[in-house]
Amino acid sequence: MAQQASGELAYAALLKAIRAGEYAPGDRLREEDVGERLKLSRTPVREALRRLEAEGIVEHRPRQGATIRQLGHAEVVELYEMRAVLERTAAEMAAKHGSAAEFDTLEALNAQIAGERDNPAQAAAINQDFHRGLYLACRNRFLLDAARALNNSLLLLGPTTFSDAARIDVVTAEHAAIIAALRSGDVAAAGQQAEAHLNTSLRVRLGALSS
Repeated sequence: MAQQASGELAYAALLKAIRAGEYAPGDRLREEDVGERLKLSRTPVREALRRLEAEGIVEHRPRQGATIRQLGHAEVVELYEMRAVLERTAAEMAAKHGSAAEFDTLEALNAQIAGERDNPAQAAAINQDFHRGLYLACRNRFLLDAARALNNSLLLLGPTTFSDAARIDVVTAEHAAIIAALRSGDVAAAGQQAEAHLNTSLRVRLGALSS
C-alpha cells in the first residue's frame, strides 16, 4: 500500500510539474534526476513514468529513455479541431442549461486572466479553469469526460502563448464574447464564438511552432 501511495504521489507531482512548465515537450526524464527533484525514490518515479507513458504523455526514445512527447504540426491541428467541436457543443449546451452564477464565475475568471499580464503561467492556469467552467456549465457528464480525455494532449503543446500581453487581450475579448452569448441564451452565437476562439488559438499555436 505504501509503495502504491508513493507511486500515486510521484505521478501527481510529476504531472503537476509538467503542467507548470517545469518540464517541457522534448525534455528527458531521467529517473534519478526526477526522484531527486521530487524527493522520491526511483521505484515510485519509475511507476509514474510508466503510467505517463500509458497515457501518451511520455515516450521512450532510443539512447534517451523517457522523454516528454512532442506533438507534430498535424497532431496540433487535429487536437484543436477536436477541441473546437467539443467546445462549440459545450457552449451551445451551456447557453441552454448554464446558470447566471456560473456565467458570473466565468466573467470573474476572465478578469483574473486580464490581471495576470506579468505572470503568463498563472494566466494560462486560470485560462484552463475558464474552459473547465464552460464544460461544467453545459450539464453533460459525457461531454465533460470527453474534454478531460484531451487534457493530457494539451500538456504537450509546449510553452504558453500568454507571454505576449497582446495575446491575453485577444483571449479575454473572445471570452467576453462567449460569456455575452451565454448570458443572452443565444445558442448559435455561443457555439460560433467558442469555435472562433479555438480557431484563433490554433493559428497562434501554429505560428509559434513555425517560428
